[in-house]
Formats: sequence, structure tokens, C-alpha cells
Amino acid sequence: MPKSKELTEIEELENTVKELKNISQDKMIDVSSELKEATAKLQKLARKENSKLTAWQRLEIARNPKRPTALDYMDIIFDEFMELHGDRVYRDDEAMVCGLGRIGKQNFTIIAEQKGRNTKENIKRNFGMPNPESYRKAIRLMKQAEKFGRPIVTFIDTKGAYPGIGAEERGQGEAIAKSMMEMANLKTPIICIVIGEGSSGGALAIGVGDEILMLENAVYSVLSPEGFSSILWKDGTRVKEAAEKMKMTAGDLKKFKVIDKIIEEPIGGAQNDVEIVAESLKKAIVSSTKRLKKLSVEDLVDERYHKFRAMGEYIK
Repeated sequence: MPKSKELTEIEELENTVKELKNISQDKMIDVSSELKEATAKLQKLARKENSKLTAWQRLEIARNPKRPTALDYMDIIFDEFMELHGDRVYRDDEAMVCGLGRIGKQNFTIIAEQKGRNTKENIKRNFGMPNPESYRKAIRLMKQAEKFGRPIVTFIDTKGAYPGIGAEERGQGEAIAKSMMEMANLKTPIICIVIGEGSSGGALAIGVGDEILMLENAVYSVLSPEGFSSILWKDGTRVKEAAEKMKMTAGDLKKFKVIDKIIEEPIGGAQNDVEIVAESLKKAIVSSTKRLKKLSVEDLVDERYHKFRAMGEYIK
């Protein structure tokens, strides 16, 4: 497929920006004004091109095997990270990475759904689909965060909670419900970030927060478009139409006030510049934390309650 005029211009501008940066670093020539102008023009064109993407195209970007995972972002965002394991009931489930992190002098508790990069990693991580012990591990550390007054950051990236027989026998539904209930009442700030494909109760289980951030090409929905078209229309071929109907993109969810802020991505997705996306996330986390820490415990929990109660509307 031939490239559009806009995409060709974007590539030319990207090359120009790289050349100007090299000139600035290698030859010590002041090209700051030219670099600023070219960067601004590049960002404007990129925003215009990104706005043309359909819901299905964004879903394909969210599912890209090269898309950064929670650990990729955590390595850049946090100055330190120490992983903590186990739910103290059954075992440690590696589909959920939990631990303690730090940005500057501020400590955080981190709860992250983690996919693998290849078949071996995906088997280890259960393809990013948590078992009930993942949610119980998360609850244990959330309560610890509340005790020590640490803000919580969650990274949402899953096709859904694992639907296996063993998971159901160990109380998958109860674990998800309890996680949501505990998060609704936690007396410490909670920042939730949708970084990839956030689907079903597996995503919602760690999605009850004071600030909900979402990457531009991430998706957040009750189920997949494949499931939607098969269940409602009995036609698995209508997935692209389903993706549009479901209003699962960041733009739609911001408009419906399901999320609070959209984090922009480079053309083609976050994998094309994970550093810049991670830095944007870091700024958003720091900014949200400062705002939330100013609230009293009572106001924090009350604001969170009313935030979720206000979502959706009745149509008579």
C-alpha cells in the first residue's frame, strides 16, 4: 500500500529532527530554533495522523507483540523497584508483578499485569491472564500500602482473568470482586494506567482508582470485539464493526469520563519510542500523586466513590 502524503512528510521530518540533534551534539552548532520548529511541526502532523486511526487499528497496535509491557515502563519510570511475591495462601502467580518502587523521594506500591515477549515468557506469565492468587497478592500489597501511606500505581494489560478450571475452583470471581471492593475503600491514593489491552473483569480488578490514565492506542472494554460479535450477532466476522460499537478507545472513554487522561504515543505505537512514553507516564504519575496527597483521607475515598457512581447514565 502506497504511503499517504502525511506519512511521507512525517518520515522526512523525523529524519530532519535526527539530523538537527546530531548537528547540535556533534558540531556544537546552535540549531535550537530550527529543532524546536521541526519538532513542533512533527508533533502536529503525528497528532493529525493518529486521530485518523479506527478502533480496530488501535486494537491491533495494542496487541502488537513488540508493544512495551509493564516491566518495560517500570524500568524507566521508577528509580528503584523491588518485587514482592506470593499471596500467602496458594502460590506466586507471575502474570501479576507486584512490589515497591520509588520516584525521587516518593515511594509507591506497584501492581502490574505482565505479558511475555515470546512463547517461553508467555507460558511463565500465563499470557498475562491472572489467576486468583494474583489478585490476592495484589490485595495483600494494597493493604500494606494503605498501612504505610504509600500511593498505589497499577498497570492494566490483560485479555482477561484466566478462565481455567483450577482458577474457578480457587475462587476467580470472588478474588476479582474482593479486589475491586478493597480498592474502592483504600485510604491511600490510587493511580491506574491502561497500557495495552484491558479487557473484562481481569482488567477492572485493578482498575478502581482516583486517577485513570490510558495510553492513546490502548483499549479498555468489557470483552474483546471477537467475543462481542460472536455473542451478540452470532457472527465472528464482524469484529471491526464491533470494535467501533464498543467505544473501547481512549478517545471514547475520555469523552464518557471513564478515564481521566490520555497519554500520547508516537506514530505506530509506544514501541517506536518507549522512552518518551515512559517519561510522559512518569510526569502524569508525579502530577496526580501531588494532587491526591493534598486531599484528606475522607475526601480521597469520597471522591473515588462519586467518580465511579457518576459513570454511565440511564436512558428512558
